[in-house]
Amino acid sequence: MTSLSAREDGLSPPAGQPPLPSPSPSPTEPDPEPDLEALVSPSQNAARPALTPLPSAIADVLWRGDALGRTSTLTWSSGFPALDAELPGGGWPAQQITEVLQTQFSLAEWRLVGPALRTLVKRGTAVVLVGPPKRPHLPGLRHLGLDERHLVWIQAQAPSERLWCTEQLIKSNAAGAVMAWMPQAAPEQLRRLQVLAQSFEGPIFLFRPLEARHDPSPAPLRLQVTIDVDWALQVQILKRKGPAQETPLRLPSIPGGLDTVLTPRVMRPSHLRPQPATTPAPVRERVSTVQRPSRRSSVAVSPVSAVTASATASATVSATSTASSAVLSTTLSALVPTWQADHADHADATSARTVPDSSFPERHDVVGRPDPVASSTDAVR
Repeated sequence: MTSLSAREDGLSPPAGQPPLPSPSPSPTEPDPEPDLEALVSPSQNAARPALTPLPSAIADVLWRGDALGRTSTLTWSSGFPALDAELPGGGWPAQQITEVLQTQFSLAEWRLVGPALRTLVKRGTAVVLVGPPKRPHLPGLRHLGLDERHLVWIQAQAPSERLWCTEQLIKSNAAGAVMAWMPQAAPEQLRRLQVLAQSFEGPIFLFRPLEARHDPSPAPLRLQVTIDVDWALQVQILKRKGPAQETPLRLPSIPGGLDTVLTPRVMRPSHLRPQPATTPAPVRERVSTVQRPSRRSSVAVSPVSAVTASATASATVSATSTASSAVLSTTLSALVPTWQADHADHADATSARTVPDSSFPERHDVVGRPDPVASSTDAVR
């Protein structure tokens, strides 16, 4: 039974037969490439439908990074068409904070945001100022359409007081616009104001120093403002919902009321700058290069001819001592006038440089006493 089972199983060959050769291994073949279509689910193998345009409600709020962003909130025109073209939404946005950075306070705030406040005041709302560095000038603000009936001034000095007042104004939503000066503010404090501003229906302007430019800020809109020549403002947008601004804007902005007083010439102060003039040569150099050589050349010719004639005459007479004395006397007589002429020229030049104080009345004060600050050297120049 054991042999039969062994033969049936093929473990040993039958008796009298040679053993069966072992099967040789087949050559290796490369694995076929997997069928990618078979690996994908049937739902993905189906034909893709054609792209349909987005609904208008979604397309309006969709923003692409290479285009200027849009905003669904209310905006107010800044009064400068060039600036409105660079701001998302075409003006100052609501429901968010706007940071304005500048080198010195109370120079460009009203000139930048003043035209936009005129529209808010016409609606009957008030503009609240939190901690302005100087007292508001009402005659100048009247030219912007603001008066004491639409202006609230909160005198807050400490940074904590400024933040608390600004936070309460945003929470209450009781003002048309808020202008707060924040010399010191932490990023987490600004983030809290940004969260609260989402329920405020007017613009919120935070004026901060230029040193805060490199600090992190949650404000969606940040601008840098500097004073330019010819009554203009230079505005550079540091942060916005859109591509980076390459060239700063130059906005013509004359303080309120001055446009009716300034003359056309004063409207362009850069044209009144004096042109650099060439420095004239000193008086001493002109005397030495012009007058002195002419006199020396005219006088120095005669002693040479006299010495030559005297030496020739003494050689013919063959009197050495007499000729030497004649040459010496002739030379001295010729040099004396030259020396006197040179010293006369030097005296004339010195007297020409010494100008009496009466020729320069600006060197005296109003009562006629000499001004110790002015110097004769600067006056001559």
